[in-house]
Amino acid sequence: MLPLRDINPRRRLPILTPLLIVVNVLMFLLFQPATFHDLMPTNDATVVRAEFLYENAAVPCELTHGKPLSPSLESDCAHVAAGDSSEPFFPGKNIALSVLASMFMHANWLHLLGNMWFLWVFGDNIEDRLGIVRYLLLYFVGGVAATFGHVVLSPDSIVPVIGASGAIAAVLGAYLVLFPRARIIAMVPPIPIPFTVSAMVLLGVWFVLQFFTTPGSDVAWAAHVTGFVFGAIAVLALRPKDRRPVLTGRSR
Repeated sequence: MLPLRDINPRRRLPILTPLLIVVNVLMFLLFQPATFHDLMPTNDATVVRAEFLYENAAVPCELTHGKPLSPSLESDCAHVAAGDSSEPFFPGKNIALSVLASMFMHANWLHLLGNMWFLWVFGDNIEDRLGIVRYLLLYFVGGVAATFGHVVLSPDSIVPVIGASGAIAAVLGAYLVLFPRARIIAMVPPIPIPFTVSAMVLLGVWFVLQFFTTPGSDVAWAAHVTGFVFGAIAVLALRPKDRRPVLTGRSR
């Protein structure tokens, strides 16, 4: 199911949610190589993509061993004869920062737009309920937790992990806890017939479908599951105690 909009009034206009969307789009347009904008890359473009990701993005094998990928480390993790040299491919890479950087990288336009759409539909109400500081904490810690959830499942993977979906999954988990009965207008592509469903049903279906991700699809479903569960639990501690009624609201 693809959510089109929610019917869930808010007290104030969102600030951080549109800002996160803008930052993600600018990162894609200005910092990632232009080859990422092409849905059908050439062989040369694929090489450029790979070099950029291995230099900047989070790689489970690196996080497990705490050092940048080298021929010897690649041999240990991927069990291939990559070489005996311990000299990193990218010596200046900061492993910790790569986790945060990965949260602002996307594989292509479809990946970017899909993530940003879910953030737009669900993020504003979480921002409104938690406030900017708590919302920012949920987003970034949720994204980091999602990455390490993937690493736990695939500790020796040398495939870079990118995308904001882990952080956005934390937002979805929080939405399910705070607004389970909110009405969502959705559709099932390619059938263009909108219908209304509760957040509990739509997000519950989304969560369950993660466990049926096609093997070899390069979708880090464990990151989605971890981020979602983290968001659902963390929001219980992060939500303010003030339960004042909504005074004004806007529906998208």
